[in-house]
Amino acid sequence: MLQRLFKRCIQPFFQTILMSLLCSTLYASELLPLANDLKPNENGLPPPLEKPLNLSVCFFDMQGKNGDFYSRAKDLALIARRWNVIAEIKVFTDERVAAEHFKAGQCDAAGISTMRARQFNLFMGSIEAVGGITTYAQLRMLLRTLLEPKLVPLTITEPYQIVGIMPVGGMYVHVRDRMINSIEKAAGKKVAVLDWDKSQAEIVQKIGAQPVASDLSNFAGKFNNGQVDIIVAPALVYRPFELERGLGEKGAIYRFPITQMTASLVINRDLIKKKLPDLDEKLLAFRAIASQFMDQMLTQVYATIDKSEADIPAKYWLNVNPNDEEHYWQLLREARIAMTKQGYYDAKMMSLLKRIRCKTKPESAECTQSEE
Repeated sequence: MLQRLFKRCIQPFFQTILMSLLCSTLYASELLPLANDLKPNENGLPPPLEKPLNLSVCFFDMQGKNGDFYSRAKDLALIARRWNVIAEIKVFTDERVAAEHFKAGQCDAAGISTMRARQFNLFMGSIEAVGGITTYAQLRMLLRTLLEPKLVPLTITEPYQIVGIMPVGGMYVHVRDRMINSIEKAAGKKVAVLDWDKSQAEIVQKIGAQPVASDLSNFAGKFNNGQVDIIVAPALVYRPFELERGLGEKGAIYRFPITQMTASLVINRDLIKKKLPDLDEKLLAFRAIASQFMDQMLTQVYATIDKSEADIPAKYWLNVNPNDEEHYWQLLREARIAMTKQGYYDAKMMSLLKRIRCKTKPESAECTQSEE
């Protein structure tokens, strides 16, 4: 049944562009072979399209056309051409500009962080709510759940739709001085927050720290040169952003992921429907097939993430005091509930995240409470 559906309905856009551009937001060398094996008329894959399908993608890479992410995206775009899918990748070094060009209709799709994608769809954009997903196993469970057809309407805020999510890694607190080993000691310290995400600034202010407006292109520089004392970042950025300069001899990274960072592929449904009228049929078929290879793909993604975490010198990793850990999760829960009431997070996504947390840890106190 699924094989017939695959042959009849899945077009290369959703096999290569959708999955592969998301994969390229990671260090995609480990993932590229998966896409490289996709060839027309082989292993049940469809033939090339009769007519070219031209698609433009606003793509964020901090290093622009010299960046590794952009280089991988170009490789994957060449693979898509096998099916007569012509992807024009417009690379931007400023994520805000990439999102604004997409919003203005200058691109059919955008490859950006899920935090930035929240403006296009609040449900999917709320995946990164603080403390919402605490482990990679939970995120794997969430991504599989999101393939369920009944959730499709929630991914759409016309004319936009978030059609794919890819893990980037746990977001860890980095401090220039490991003496900042508690929330109380963070009071008065400068913390880099995204200048367009008011929820981050509010959370930082609640703990008595000082938010410093930043973005994905300059937060690392501010940490490295001492303009801020604290950042929150995934392990994948440690080497390319040279965070050892900011950590120095006294810094630390706390092995306590306050959220899970992801990348999103957002599409403009109106623009694509003009070129692909049966868009929703293709997306439905894609979800059915994606469930078959998702575990394999995520295993490779997490292998890349695990490697990036293992590459960070052991001297920088510190565990949170077990006596404080439960207290911190409770503080994140309170912040999450408050942010949801203020409209920063989607209530339906918060309910879904809670169900997943409680499925993996049913003994948690929150599982008997009804706030989320």
